[in-house]
Amino acid sequence: MSTLTSLFRYVLLFAVSSEFLAVILALMVFYVYKHRSHAIGSRLRPDLKQPKGVFPILGHLPLLASVPSSGLYQFFEKQYNELGPVWTITLPIFGRIIQIDSAENVEHVLKTNSYNFEKGGAFKGILQDLLGTEGMNLNEGEKWRFVRSLTSRVFNTKAYREYTSDIFVTESRKVINYLDKASSQGTVVDFQALMLYFTLDCLGSTLFGETFGCLENIEHGVAFGVSLDELLETCTKRLINPLWKIQERMTSVDKKVKHDRQSLRNHVLEIIEKRRKDGNHAHRKDFLQFFLDSEDNKSQPLSDDLLIDNMLTFTTAGRDTTAHALTWMFYLIYRDDSDESIRATLVREVDDVLGGSIPTHETLKNLKFAEAWYDLITKVPPLRIFPPVPRNLRYCVKEDILPDGTKVYAGEWVAWSSYVMGRSESVWGPDAKEFRPSRWINSVKPSLGKFNSFGLGPRACPGQHHATIQVLTVIGMILQHFDVKLEEPSKVPTYATSLAFPMVDGLKIRVSRRQL
Repeated sequence: MSTLTSLFRYVLLFAVSSEFLAVILALMVFYVYKHRSHAIGSRLRPDLKQPKGVFPILGHLPLLASVPSSGLYQFFEKQYNELGPVWTITLPIFGRIIQIDSAENVEHVLKTNSYNFEKGGAFKGILQDLLGTEGMNLNEGEKWRFVRSLTSRVFNTKAYREYTSDIFVTESRKVINYLDKASSQGTVVDFQALMLYFTLDCLGSTLFGETFGCLENIEHGVAFGVSLDELLETCTKRLINPLWKIQERMTSVDKKVKHDRQSLRNHVLEIIEKRRKDGNHAHRKDFLQFFLDSEDNKSQPLSDDLLIDNMLTFTTAGRDTTAHALTWMFYLIYRDDSDESIRATLVREVDDVLGGSIPTHETLKNLKFAEAWYDLITKVPPLRIFPPVPRNLRYCVKEDILPDGTKVYAGEWVAWSSYVMGRSESVWGPDAKEFRPSRWINSVKPSLGKFNSFGLGPRACPGQHHATIQVLTVIGMILQHFDVKLEEPSKVPTYATSLAFPMVDGLKIRVSRRQL
């Protein structure tokens, strides 16, 4: 006992001695010097350019923290213009992120060597409260291939395409009714909010077989949509805060996340259990029924977790992206400096081809302007200039060399920005930022490496055609019935930092019935 007491006293004396303090100070100086130009948790890369303003240990965290949320993507564009398409930042804990904004590099990561670049554990941790652990977007390997195969089969089924086309018309009619009321009363409409309600109701019917009722409850909102918005906002903040776990546990955010997560999952589970009890489902053609009728690799029914996680994944992926693309498109068409001949041409073609008839899947495919509109939506603004997913990243599994010679070590991240690439003159030419849809008519479509909003390679968006028909339906029906004016046509909308690309204050419009 006396020996232990003596040892304890010796340690205590050493701990308060000048020698001990000197050792601690020496270690601090060593780590500060070692990480003087990069964050702790990352390796030194003098071969890569990086923005000025790096801090020892913390890397570029203070620099990113100083950038306002409404200017984050301009920050990345500025670095691209100053440093070129390849540059890097480091963040404590998260590690090194290498920006690779060139078509060749993006194609290599997403297609040529896609299996070497995964979502990564840190990325999954950020999003799993929203998308779960069994969702297609956060998985790799056999689990991902299984769900991807099921998903592709649904989208390529003729019955599902016809079913969803009817849904799009039904929900678009509700949009028309709401706008008709606003026209009669002379009220201002938040077009972005309206499109978010529209896309969520479409997803409710196409995925679950029942609408969420957003368009019928615009004044009050629906609990599912509120929880989805709140959880999406929290996950977005995590992407730019490597210390989010600590911060959430020290505040009420952690409790709110658990509430929103459980609220979403309970809602989906109730729909699943109700469907199982209903009996005959031969007439149902929605996504959920297809998954309920499927079996896993062991010939067993799919688990509740797999069903819930993937239904939430599809809902999240399809709601904001489509709604925000529609919002930015209407902004570009109706703002003060837009070319009036563009919207005049679109309206004229709607009258010539659709007239007063209701759009169908077949008529939409055969519209003479459909291909031009498809390019308007997917190859030029809004998706090129205002992409729904403005930045993305992948985790490098094994050491690799990109087409431009950049080395990427295992454990590092690569990122690319559709926002930056879509505005780059070196990628798109000197008129890259000009809104000119006619450039795409009868022209060769660009490579998916240049335009990557829908991805490419094995993980390319399987619902691209689905989203296109949805967008064409609601646009066609709105232009059939209304003249649209922006409430503030000279105002440039401020965007919010998000997994998607929303306008901070929405898009306020007024509509009036057209004189047909």
